Amino acid sequence: MISDASSENTRPGPSRRFCVAPMMDWTTPQYRYLARLLSRQTLLYTEMVTTGALIHGDTERFLHHNPAEYPLALQLGGSDAVELAHCARLAEQFGFSEVNLNVGCPSDRVQNNMIGACLMGHPDKVAEGVRAMIAATSLPVTVKHRIGINGRESWDDLCEFVDKVSEAGCQTFIVHARIAVLEGLSPKENRDVPPLKYDWVYRLKQKYPHLEIIINGGIKTFEECQEHLQHTDGVMLGREAYHNPWLLAGVDPAFFGEEAPIASRHDALKAMYPFIQSELERGVFLAHISRHLLGLFHGMPGGRQFRRYISENAHKSGAGLEVIQTALEKVREPEQPALTDTVASV
Repeated sequence: MISDASSENTRPGPSRRFCVAPMMDWTTPQYRYLARLLSRQTLLYTEMVTTGALIHGDTERFLHHNPAEYPLALQLGGSDAVELAHCARLAEQFGFSEVNLNVGCPSDRVQNNMIGACLMGHPDKVAEGVRAMIAATSLPVTVKHRIGINGRESWDDLCEFVDKVSEAGCQTFIVHARIAVLEGLSPKENRDVPPLKYDWVYRLKQKYPHLEIIINGGIKTFEECQEHLQHTDGVMLGREAYHNPWLLAGVDPAFFGEEAPIASRHDALKAMYPFIQSELERGVFLAHISRHLLGLFHGMPGGRQFRRYISENAHKSGAGLEVIQTALEKVREPEQPALTDTVASV
């Protein structure tokens, strides 16, 4: 049974039918701006930001984003209910579309601060934090978590977690379909080594039909997405959407029945030019922008030369927009700037 706390959290949120996962060092404002050019409907997530960084650090810098990125969710890392509530209020003040709690990151650094996947072992603490966040904001409050951690990896353990957190008012669970091994595996290994159990996520939706269940973990193709959508409410892609961003250009037609917002990769990069220039004027180094563009011409003739030119020149002192413009000249523009290559790439 859902507690009355959920009634305070009923503001309609963004569609989560197709999402790009929060990824440290990757889902920066620069990547997200590109992603939004490619898809109007995809829900984007920030990198995880810790409550300590927001409260004691440069809040404006950590929450900086462009309104063009909406719909955009802020992912928080933390476990103190008072701090989470404060940061949920900040999320609303800064215009985010959703606030999400990270209960999936397995790194040692965050474990030591009671952040991330280790919280799977403390469902009451997660519930306390979620309840406080819901009371503090009208934004949707969601949780991204694993199906378990070593030592608490049974189906009953997972259901206990979902029971307690949903009773606190959370209506949306984004489920990475692997356990996290908190000792002995690196964060990278934790993204690959524990086996995927998609059927557990499907079972969650069957057991909790009133909850929104989004599936995450190892998903690469639209075909896989469509299969998962037969059993869940939404899909979340991570690394594939980063390394091959043009994939996102097919999302709106494939999952929302809308026209793609942009016709070709060349058009997408050219549409980035004003943003790149404004970032440079803001003091952002070109290399910090261009690294997110390297996968745009993945699999295209000239794509390797495009990547090489940027890699060799973007880091140089005074490098500006002309580096990107010159790199683009190395990629042959298709005769028909349609989304046919999108379908092939996914």
